[in-house]
Amino acid sequence: MFSRLITHFTEDYEKRIDKIKEVINHSDAIIVGAGAGLSTSAEFSYSGERFKKYFLDFADKYGITDMYSGGFYPFPSLEEFWAWWSRHILINRYKKAPKPVYDHLYQLVKDKNYFVLTTNVDHQFQMAGFDKERLFYTQGDYGLFQCSEPCHYKTYDNEEIIIQMVKQQKNMKIPAKLVPHCPICAKPMTINLRSDDTFVEDDGWHKAAERYSAFLEKYQYKRILFLELGVGANTPGIIKYPFWKMTAKNSGALYVCINFGESCCPIEIEQQSVCINRDVGEVIDDLLQKLTFN
Repeated sequence: MFSRLITHFTEDYEKRIDKIKEVINHSDAIIVGAGAGLSTSAEFSYSGERFKKYFLDFADKYGITDMYSGGFYPFPSLEEFWAWWSRHILINRYKKAPKPVYDHLYQLVKDKNYFVLTTNVDHQFQMAGFDKERLFYTQGDYGLFQCSEPCHYKTYDNEEIIIQMVKQQKNMKIPAKLVPHCPICAKPMTINLRSDDTFVEDDGWHKAAERYSAFLEKYQYKRILFLELGVGANTPGIIKYPFWKMTAKNSGALYVCINFGESCCPIEIEQQSVCINRDVGEVIDDLLQKLTFN
């Protein structure tokens, strides 16, 4: 459907910010599509000093270089697996991001008719005050366990046991008694993350999907802003491609892509698009300032 991508834009930054501001003010609905770049802007970095602060022992022992690759490491025991993952979940799900990017995004849309579609699993939207009934976490939630089989399609909150795993681990291992097992089949539990066909889409996931579909059906042909933030090329079929297609079908839609290093749009919707190649948090702050003082 789309022939060529546009990555260079002649309109200056201020004019693009003004255009987005006007659409935010006058749109019937805003759909926020959020990817990893939004959390990266909030300094939820998976590498560098933050990685070393929490995982230097794993880096030294196994040569792991960042949190993302460490999630795929074949640890020799479940005790080590959960020592790694409990730390990872605690700092990336139960702690608030260092920078208030999500809070500022909430200020930007809180009085608007919004819905959020995200591939992020770190719960930062709800921590910032977003209505959970307007959120669809398509790829899971670090805060949930599921059966690794899975023998049934239910998920389980994990905050209490994650905290215990972190407190009680020694020499990069948790006590064997804390290794979580499925209450139905007794097989090991795992994190509710979409990585293969064992991902559990529980009742909450399906209800969120239904709410998102209903929102789209109601507003897809009205004045709608598709606000894409930090979405890369890893899973474009979830947010990016659908946003392009829905924009192309609706002359009243505006597609906005804010992504440092990966901002683009198809030539077919160039006139309905605003692309900004800058840090997401910086652009959100500029938009918030415009909306507050203009």
